[in-house]
Amino acid sequence: MGAVKWGMSFQVTEAVGSVLISVPHAGTRVSAGSGRESTAWDALADTDWYVDRLVDFAPELGAGLIIADYSRYEVDLNRPADDRPLYDQAGTGLVPTETFAGDALYLAGEAPDTEARADRIKRYWQPYHDALTLQLKAIGQRHGFAVLLDAHSIASQVPRVFDGRLPDLNLGTFGGRSCAANLQSDVTALLTETDAFSHVVNGRFKGGYITRHYGQPELGVHALQLEIAQACYMDEQTGRWDDAQARPLKSFLRQLIERLLAWRPS
Repeated sequence: MGAVKWGMSFQVTEAVGSVLISVPHAGTRVSAGSGRESTAWDALADTDWYVDRLVDFAPELGAGLIIADYSRYEVDLNRPADDRPLYDQAGTGLVPTETFAGDALYLAGEAPDTEARADRIKRYWQPYHDALTLQLKAIGQRHGFAVLLDAHSIASQVPRVFDGRLPDLNLGTFGGRSCAANLQSDVTALLTETDAFSHVVNGRFKGGYITRHYGQPELGVHALQLEIAQACYMDEQTGRWDDAQARPLKSFLRQLIERLLAWRPS
């Protein structure tokens, strides 16, 4: 197990093996401020609930972890700093002003201005990405390559974002561009082998900024995004963790991380 380090807005467990797991959206801390629509901020409805708990065993296997502390409502770590659009569908942007459901996060005229947005990028976004870069570089120096798993979850039904019920496990590799082909096929084979969960590869979730930016297989960094439907491990009505539901998912995630750690480039 690697050393644990704390940043001002995230924590890092250094990798021993070739895998780093990023958890950018499980944070629930918020900074002091005015102008917020209190109900939306109190609920933090778009949090990737408990994803850090789903992968808490990973350092025992030798994988590294980087986990954000602050809410994605402060700044979305999986969007580019220039806030250019990534998706054709509805999105909430780098510094969100509304939830996935379209509910306002700020009172009229109180959304962050250009200076406030720049401050959030400097305070939260840049340090997280500096740490990601540093950890991937260290892994690459030790192993000759690095594998990045960007771990997310989302409510199984978000009508404004996608139609119907989301598959349980949604693997994204930016259409095969963010990792080696045989790594995608290895993970796809594991998804196909399990009967417990439905899955799709490069469907609605092809990978956000982290996967697209860091996934450069020609430079030895192979990135994958996994988006998990929250109904797999929690009660979506109450927001409570369900240990019985989560157990088979954690078992699958252990197999996934073990497979990523065992993989080597051709």
